[in-house]
Amino acid sequence: MSGGGSLGVGLPYQKFIGFALEETRRRTTLTPHPSQEKFKFIKPNDDSTIFNALSFSAPKIRLLRSLTIEKKNSFQVLDFAAFSEPEYDLPIFCANVFTTPAQSIVVLDLNPLYDTTVHKDYKDKYYRNIMPLVQKYSELLPWGGKITSESLRFFSPIVIWTIFESTEHNHHVLRSAFMDYYKVWLELMDQEIKENNKVLIARNREEQHKYLTWRAEKDPGYPLLKKLIGESRAEDLVKEFLFEGVCSLGTKAFLDYFPEYARDDGSINKKRSMIGKSFETRPWDAHGEFIGNAEVQ
Repeated sequence: MSGGGSLGVGLPYQKFIGFALEETRRRTTLTPHPSQEKFKFIKPNDDSTIFNALSFSAPKIRLLRSLTIEKKNSFQVLDFAAFSEPEYDLPIFCANVFTTPAQSIVVLDLNPLYDTTVHKDYKDKYYRNIMPLVQKYSELLPWGGKITSESLRFFSPIVIWTIFESTEHNHHVLRSAFMDYYKVWLELMDQEIKENNKVLIARNREEQHKYLTWRAEKDPGYPLLKKLIGESRAEDLVKEFLFEGVCSLGTKAFLDYFPEYARDDGSINKKRSMIGKSFETRPWDAHGEFIGNAEVQ
């Protein structure tokens, strides 16, 4: 995928965030999340790097947060996510972009709260009617190549996983996809009816905690954060901002949810992509059915 002039670092990811906040405020009332005050000013070890962090909550939204990082003439990061309150089983909006002057690596998705290969009712409820979204962008933002089933664990049938040349044209396509996906997430939020069944609410809470626990442990951006702001502050940023709730929504640890990662000494196997098959092409069909099991490892 190419075209347009070279854009490189300096992409206006703040415009992505501005759009998302404006669209959200059209539908609900945002209030600053407690985590915003602590992480409003993040001073990196390198004066040429700039952090911007924002976090909010709303009646149906437990946490809406964004983090951008820019190192002049080197790279730019966008990490934007929205989590519903446990009274709702909404997918988790997720946009992760890492851009250098040469290329951009992108994951854009409505991460399912429940495994769509197991919970067909959940897949039908949230994804059946929005499959045209991924069809719209499958050629413009093609599958990014080999990825393991570990990385797919919390992806949905509409995930955009792509790597493209950093050009103005490609960035415009990405912005369009971000806007479309986020508007769909907001529409789903509008349609949601508050759950009153305490058992189902507890189940939603545990599933979100499981997701947060996985992401906090497996965050591919953690080594970069550690380099930029030090290990202690990077750990705080991951657990208290990016995946806030990992310490409050539940008490289970990573190995309680994912015992297959236990080493003989009881520690966590840190090796990424250690489990499962690899997929070089999109492992879902046009109807959102998982067809990856038919692929060769």
